[in-house]
This record gives sequence, structure tokens and C-alpha cells, in this order.
Amino acid sequence: MPIPEAGYPRTAAVSPRVQVVETTDSTNADVVAAVTADPAGWPHLSLLVTRDQRAGRGRLDRTWTAPAGTAIAVSVVVDASTVPLTLRGWIPLAAGAAMTRAVGAQLAGHSGVTELKWPNDVLVDGGKICGILAEAVPGTFDTVVVGAGVNTRMTRADLPVTTATSFAAIGAECDEDRLIADYVTGLSELLTALSGGREERVHSDIEKLCATVGRDVAVSLPDGTTLSGRATRLDETGRLVVEAGTIVEAVSAGDVVHVR
Repeated sequence: MPIPEAGYPRTAAVSPRVQVVETTDSTNADVVAAVTADPAGWPHLSLLVTRDQRAGRGRLDRTWTAPAGTAIAVSVVVDASTVPLTLRGWIPLAAGAAMTRAVGAQLAGHSGVTELKWPNDVLVDGGKICGILAEAVPGTFDTVVVGAGVNTRMTRADLPVTTATSFAAIGAECDEDRLIADYVTGLSELLTALSGGREERVHSDIEKLCATVGRDVAVSLPDGTTLSGRATRLDETGRLVVEAGTIVEAVSAGDVVHVR
């Protein structure tokens, strides 16, 4: 599906650079390379968007693909230099929270519940509609690229797994320009709060939005083990605190399954 004729005017109003491409292998890889080559040309909240990403990447080096025209991929540049190092773990969660609210705003008036699954998956009625991957630009501690893939026009037959969903699958239309603009605006507000000493507000807002907190979960950890227990809260750095009997563990990375 081609680039919309109207472009992305709402997004352009909140982002200093909106670059749209017909197709690419990975928006994140493209933006990381572009920022490395020309940092000044890609200021804070600059973004790249496409409707045809051929080799997207998810957490734990998983691949993410979708038929052309059925999803949008957007990667945003984040200048993290004003965010204290101890708080930068909140950046991926802030992106997830911002996208959860943006998707929820699109679905106002539709039945269904839009939720954030830790750390930054967006769910609608339990099905994953958006995944997010944040990665630091090599050679700098201060620039992060946050990529998001949103299932828009993907039919149920096109969904890669039964745990996924899309706007089309639930009978909804997606205004891509409004979605991205709302997402960038929400992300900017949360990043400003982190930079301005209001991290407790960010912590509280994201914890309330996160459907994982208060649920029984099974977390597949990077070392191949699984931690099962009750997710009770997010700690001060955004890690998921899981209680399993007398064991209390703060998880910084892992795939979460909501048991119930």
C-alpha cells in the first residue's frame, strides 16, 4: 500500500523530522545508521515510518514481518541526555505507555480493553497489536532509537500467531497520522517528566496502566529459565517485581505470559 497522499501533517506538527519510505528492511536499523552518520540531522523525536518493513526485529533478536500495507513501523529518536542514567530504564516503558494510550484513543467507542503488558507490548482484549523495541545508538550513551510495529490492516488470516490482533481484525479503522502524533506527544510528555524530576509521577502512571501488575505470570528469562509467580509492582527503575513464595525477584528483561 502506498504512502498516503495527505502525508502525516499531525505528526509533522509534533516531530522535527518525519521521513516516510515506501519499504525498508528495518526502520530501527535505518535510523541507527542515519543518526550515527548525521546526529544533527536527526534531532529529538525525529522519526522514520513505513507501511512495508521486511525484516523488523523484536526483543531477544526475534524477527517481525507483516504483509506489505497491513502494518506500520515507526522508529523515533530519543535524546536521553537529560534523563538521569538511573531512570533510563523507564524509556522503553514510557514508549509502551504512550502507544497504549494512542491505540486506546483510536478505539474509543469500540468494545474492548486496551492494556500495556510489561515492558511495552500493547494488547487489545489480550491480543498483541503492537510491539516495541528500544536500542541505544552504538558509541553513545545518550541517544536511543525506539521502534514500534502496529498491526493496522492485517486480517485475522494474516495474523502470525493466535495471540496477535489488529485494528482490522477487531473491525476498526486506524488513523495512522493521529496514532503516530498521539504516540510521539505522549512519549515526549513522559520523557519531559523523567528529565524534570517527576519520575514518581511517571512510575505511578505506568504502573497503573500496566495490566501485568497484579497478575499471575510466567516470565521466560534470557538464560532460558522461567520465573512463575505474582507480578506485584514495578520497582524504581521500571523492573517487574515478581513474588514466588518466599522469593522476590526484580526482572529487567524477559517475555511475560499472563497466566490469569
